Amino acid sequence: MAQDNLEAKLKAQATALGFAACGVARADAAPRAGERLRKWLAEGCHGDMIWMEARAHHREAPAALWPEVRSVISLGMSYAPAEDPLRLAGEGAIGRISTYAQGADYHDVVKKALKALARWLVSEAPCDLKVFVDTAPVMEKPLAEAAGLGWQGKHTNLVSRIDGSWLFLGAIYTTLDLIPDASGRDSCGSCDACQRACPTDAFPAPYRLDARRCISYLTIEHAGPIPQEFRAAIGNRIYGCDDCLAVCPWNKFAATARANQAFAARAELAAPRLADLLALDDADFRQVFAGSPIKRIGRDRMVRNCLIAAGNSDDVALLPVVERLANDPDPVVAEAASWAISRLRGG
Repeated sequence: MAQDNLEAKLKAQATALGFAACGVARADAAPRAGERLRKWLAEGCHGDMIWMEARAHHREAPAALWPEVRSVISLGMSYAPAEDPLRLAGEGAIGRISTYAQGADYHDVVKKALKALARWLVSEAPCDLKVFVDTAPVMEKPLAEAAGLGWQGKHTNLVSRIDGSWLFLGAIYTTLDLIPDASGRDSCGSCDACQRACPTDAFPAPYRLDARRCISYLTIEHAGPIPQEFRAAIGNRIYGCDDCLAVCPWNKFAATARANQAFAARAELAAPRLADLLALDDADFRQVFAGSPIKRIGRDRMVRNCLIAAGNSDDVALLPVVERLANDPDPVVAEAASWAISRLRGG
C-alpha cells in the first residue's frame, strides 16, 4: 500500500470509529516536553500526584517508555456539551460536575475505539504498537499538538480550531514510519479569558498551571482536607471545574453533533441535588456512579466535596443532612461537615 494512502485510510477509519481528530507525529516531535515536565515537578506544582513524579523519566519522551516506537498517532474524541457548562454557577443546592464526567467513563469508550483502530492498522500494515488513554506515563497534550490536533492553550489544555477545548485524547505508539502531520500552531493571541476565569488563581503565568490551586485537582486528586483558602472559591463545584475551558472563544466552533453520544450527560449527573449526594453510603455511591469516572474517587472524597459546596450554598435546609455527617467515621468528611455547619449557621 502506498504510504500516503495508509495515512489517509487511517484517518478515515478513525472517523468511522468515533474520533473527531486524528494526526501523526514522529516519536521525537515534542522534544521540550520533558524539560517543561521536569521544571513543573521541581516547583512542586503536581501536589499530591506522586505518580507524576515516580515515572517522570518515562513521560519525557515516547522512546523513554518504549524504545521501539517510531511514530505516534494522536487521536481526539469530542465531548462538546449540549448546554453551557457554567449555567449552574448560581444554584447553591445543586452540585456542579465537570462536563467530561457527566456521561460514560472516557477511559472505557476511548480505549475500546483505540483498540479497534489498532487492530485495523495491524491488518493494513503489520507492526508492533501500544495504545494509551490517560493511565500510562504519556504526554498526550504535547504529542497531540505535535500531531496537529491543536495547541496547548494558556490554560495548558489542548485547544482545537474545530472542537474547541472539548477533546478526550488517546495515543497509539507504533513501529511504523508514518508521514507526520504539520504541528499545531498557537492561536491564543492576546486572549487571557481562561486566566481571568480561574476562581482560585491556579495559573501563575500563561501556559503554566499550579495544580495545588486547581479545583479539578482539589476535588479529584487531593485526598485530604481541602485547604481553607480555596473553599469559598470552590462554590458548588463537586467534581472538577470547567471554567477555564468553558470561556475559551474557540468553543464557538465546537459542534455538539460531533460529540460521541456515550458522553452525553446522564440525567442524575447533569444537575445533582447536594442533599441526595450527601446521603450516600458506600453502596449507594457505587451504584449511582457505576460506569462513571467519578467512581474512582470513592464515597468519602465525593461527600467531602459536597460538604464544601453545602457550606457555600446558604441553604439552611441542608443542615440536617450535614449535621449527621459531623460524626462520620472518615475524619476528613467529619471536618468538612463541621466547617459546613458553621457556615450554614452564619459562623
